[in-house]
Amino acid sequence: MIYTLKQKFIDNLIVFMLVMSSGGLLFVFNRNIMYGLFFIFIFIAIFFTSKKIKKDIFNVTLVALTLVISLFWINYSWAISEQSINKYQYYIMVVSVSALFLYHFYNNREDGVFLRRLYFILKLIVLHAFIQVIAYFVIGNNLTTITVSEYEYDTFNYIFYYSEGSSGVSLFGLELLRNQGLFWEPGVAQVFFNIFFFLEGHIMKRNKGLLIITAFVIMTTYSTAGIAILLIQLIYYFFLEMKGSKIIIPIMVIISIPIYSIFTSNLEEKISGDGEASFQKRYFDLVQPFFIALQHPITGIGLDLHEFQEYRSEFYVNSTSLNFLHDEVGVDLKMSNTDEGSSNHFVFLLATMGFPTGLFFIFMLFKQKLITVRKNMVLTIIVLALMSSPLLLRPFFFVFIMSGIVHTIGKITSHKQQLA
Repeated sequence: MIYTLKQKFIDNLIVFMLVMSSGGLLFVFNRNIMYGLFFIFIFIAIFFTSKKIKKDIFNVTLVALTLVISLFWINYSWAISEQSINKYQYYIMVVSVSALFLYHFYNNREDGVFLRRLYFILKLIVLHAFIQVIAYFVIGNNLTTITVSEYEYDTFNYIFYYSEGSSGVSLFGLELLRNQGLFWEPGVAQVFFNIFFFLEGHIMKRNKGLLIITAFVIMTTYSTAGIAILLIQLIYYFFLEMKGSKIIIPIMVIISIPIYSIFTSNLEEKISGDGEASFQKRYFDLVQPFFIALQHPITGIGLDLHEFQEYRSEFYVNSTSLNFLHDEVGVDLKMSNTDEGSSNHFVFLLATMGFPTGLFFIFMLFKQKLITVRKNMVLTIIVLALMSSPLLLRPFFFVFIMSGIVHTIGKITSHKQQLA
């Protein structure tokens, strides 16, 4: 089948919207409007650039959507406190967008089209972030401050964005602001930068220069998690490529040494230096929600973020558990409570939805079929990233969960048909 320019354009558009809906500034500025447009673009993709509806794909996707919505309804009904219906309407919107997006690419496109469109969009985003770093030296004194909700950003004509009050970093002797690209903060940006590094290094393999640019862009985020993931990717890439090319060895060593130096410096600062509060918050976000989940293991406390923040502000982990944790891990947990959300979305999911639903979603994430080449590596990237970024229930990542659910239901129904 011929892949037309019109189809390519609409696919690029909805993939861009998918990425932006998961931490992009476009959705931070205009969330409701952007989700409305996202729905419209997906419907256009399905009904105006589509093939004939494949009944088996349609039925499996509908069953998966019904199942997931039912799990959210159970969570809403059995929450320990009154939940905001608006919060759950948002999650239903996320689930619906994810299911429609997945259905479009499964029903209307050949294998590999989604990854090629994702690669193209992320390449543009990475190149924009690279230019944004360089441009700061020219436009740094000509920025305008904009305020959106509780966020403030410095912008140059709404093309480049820099967090207002963002701490500066020194990279290779250059004084930079942390690079957030087109996302609301650098910790979110690094997730997508690392995913692009994976796509370029292991699937597309079109331009090794892009790997160097992407590595530089990830370092400019100055995200401990992002640089750690980059190091893991470099080691993985090194062992896979060294057999085919001897020249890769000195290149990888030259690239890895400064990255490792930046990572160790950043990690030391986070654990015991000026950035200790950031490390303690993430450590606390790992520990406290898990103990909340242990007290409410079946359906959790509910997904309403405001109710979760209020509950955790009054929840204290007992001293016996803290002492045991210190003996096993060797790191003191200095926080006792907080009224903020959780940066670790895996344990957040367990605390708010309970172990059955939370583990089901996590298991389905591992069963995803969108990226099957070197699947363990891409799952490592996603898992490590989501342990410090609250993005699991955003469309981009929930599409992976829906992929696993659709694939599993498809296997079950196919097996039943064979038995019949």
